[in-house]
Amino acid sequence: MAIVDRSFAELTAGEFHDLVRLRVDVFVVEQACAYQELDGRDTEPATRHVWLNDELGVSAYLRVLGDGDTRRIGRVVTRADARGDGLAGDLVDHVVAATTGPWVLDAQSHLQAWYEARGFVVTGPEFIEDGIPHVPMRREP
Repeated sequence: MAIVDRSFAELTAGEFHDLVRLRVDVFVVEQACAYQELDGRDTEPATRHVWLNDELGVSAYLRVLGDGDTRRIGRVVTRADARGDGLAGDLVDHVVAATTGPWVLDAQSHLQAWYEARGFVVTGPEFIEDGIPHVPMRREP
């Protein structure tokens, strides 16, 4: 599977639909988080949409936002039947290799060690977002 890395302007309507559908399927439906999924940041010129496809469609995805002199990784998601194959890790590794850091993210707390294994460190106290514990994390170049 080849990693796809595009700006919003490079996406087709169908691709954007499929990316948002995966995000909604996992975050809103599976994790039962009612939140503003379409937050206006998907269309920003500095935003990158990074994903993998398989025979069933989008299998893993993340979004990279330009936040000043940092890159914010978010919306990291893997389709339920594709979990455990290292796909999200491949996407994070791609972003670190293909963009300039530092990189920041808000990790769901149960994934803290997973991100630490990729060079991220906790930078603040745990907080609750949409009913789920998170920790702020950062990785330097």
